[in-house]
Amino acid sequence: MQMLMPEPQIFVERTLALIKPDVIDEEEKIVDLILRSGFLIIQKRKLQLSPEQCSNFYAEQYGKMFFPNLTAYMSSGPLVAMVLARNHAVSYWKQLLGPSDSVRARRTHPNSLRAIYGTDDLRNAFHGSLSISSAEREIRFMFPEVILEPIPAGQRARDYLNLNVKPTLLAGLTALCKEKPADPMTWLADWLIEHNPNKPKLQHQITEEEHQ
Repeated sequence: MQMLMPEPQIFVERTLALIKPDVIDEEEKIVDLILRSGFLIIQKRKLQLSPEQCSNFYAEQYGKMFFPNLTAYMSSGPLVAMVLARNHAVSYWKQLLGPSDSVRARRTHPNSLRAIYGTDDLRNAFHGSLSISSAEREIRFMFPEVILEPIPAGQRARDYLNLNVKPTLLAGLTALCKEKPADPMTWLADWLIEHNPNKPKLQHQITEEEHQ
């Protein structure tokens, strides 16, 4: 029986995912589902936010009627914060979550995470970033030590691949075809490591004492 393997992905987008306090006991099942859905978990931590920290995190919601209940709910116990990565991570995570109102999610998206684990519009079990820019802000909030490098998108991403990735990969595949090794995957991996154009170059200066 032939196994169907997913096509390799270049993880060019990240999003923040929160498992909220009322479903923290389901963390193991939820993490397994996230991984099986094609996400890579780059960062993960368990923490408990104070009401003030919750207010800062949800600052865009300040002034709305549900805001006090939201901050009270989010600070009521520990939560799990994760940085998820995959192609179109923001939109795929939102799709996996379903509508923000868990009652509505059970009607329209019964297989979504909020339909399965959520209770209502407030206690909806999960958080997901709304956009790439909000994901960057929220990731910095939950993981202040993480370094977020600018991620090229659109034409910039294509230019980067054409300039920095494809030439090296093409040269490696050409060498692989000529060499015809018994273990092509390992051979190509070793070749790419050896010919990595971004590999640091150390210049060794020969002193006069070493010459003698």
